[in-house]
Order: sequence, then C-alpha cells, then structure tokens
Amino acid sequence: MADLPTPRRIITAIANACAAVFATPAPMPEARLAEVKGLGGAGITELKIVQAAASRLLRGAIQKRPVLSSWSSVLDYCRTAQGFADREQFRVLFLDKRNALIADEVQQTGTVDHTPVYPREVVKRALELSASAIILVHNHPSGDPTASPADIQMTKAIIAVAGPLGIAVHDHLIVGKDGHASLKGLKLI
Repeated sequence: MADLPTPRRIITAIANACAAVFATPAPMPEARLAEVKGLGGAGITELKIVQAAASRLLRGAIQKRPVLSSWSSVLDYCRTAQGFADREQFRVLFLDKRNALIADEVQQTGTVDHTPVYPREVVKRALELSASAIILVHNHPSGDPTASPADIQMTKAIIAVAGPLGIAVHDHLIVGKDGHASLKGLKLI
C-alpha cells in the first residue's frame, strides 16, 4: 500500500476512522466499511483483498501440518474465517488418521442466533471423505462464545452417531469476536 498516491495524512485519517467504527482488526463487512468517511470503493476493495490474503495464509498454515499439533493455528484460522461473521455458520474440519486436514467445509449458514445442524449430514460427509476425526466449529455473532444447552446437545448427538462408525469428534469450538470456547476444554463433551 506504500506505492499508492494517497498522502500519508489521508491514510492516517482513514485508519483512525476505521478504528472508530471497528473495535477490532476483524474482517469488516463492506456495508460497514462504506460508513467510514473518506474510504471509497477502491479502498474498500483493497481492504477486502488484504482480508482474503490473510485468511488464505492462515488456511495454508493449518493445511501444511497436522491440525492438532498447532491448536493456536486452528483457533486463529477459525476465528478469522468466521468469528466476526454477522450470521451463524457451522463449519467442520475433516481430519485423517494423522490429524492432517482433509477438508474444511461450512455445512450450514443460519441467522443471527441459530443455524440448523444435522448430525446425519455431518457424519455422512465425514464418511464420504474417509475422515477419521472431525472438529466442529461454529460462531456466535453476538461475540459471546458461551455454549448453549442446544450446542452441547447437538454435539453429543453427533458424537453418538459418529462414534460407532469410527469417527472421533476431537472438539466443538465456538468462536466469536470476544474469544472462543472449547466444549472439550470445558469438559462439556
């Protein structure tokens, strides 16, 4: 961005305006970016390109090595990928025997406070990919990563279906702009 003809003082003013609108360096929706005074269509496009590049770098970091050997990379990736989304998304990381990533798929996108999850579909896809294990991930657009009773019940239902078929559920992560929660870490599963 240093090669752009925009004077430094204008860039600083726009950066300060962005900081005033957004409390975190999270992905910013285009509609919200349009609210920033002095940030036009080209600037919004540049920020979205940087955001996409950062997401790809994080995805590459977890795809090149076993997922569970770097739990912080998994959390960083999941938070970047969906922690700041304005609608709930349910994502599944499918792993092989060595816990290397086979696939990362968003299975459902819902509303601001709910997304439907079907244990049968989760396990069906794991079998199609010959996955030995999965990590479940979903976001809370409110920012609070606290697990709801429905989150816990749904996770237990997936474990009950996957277990007899030899598919381990390593964890269910809930991510949000205020942090993350691990159902396994909280001893809820």
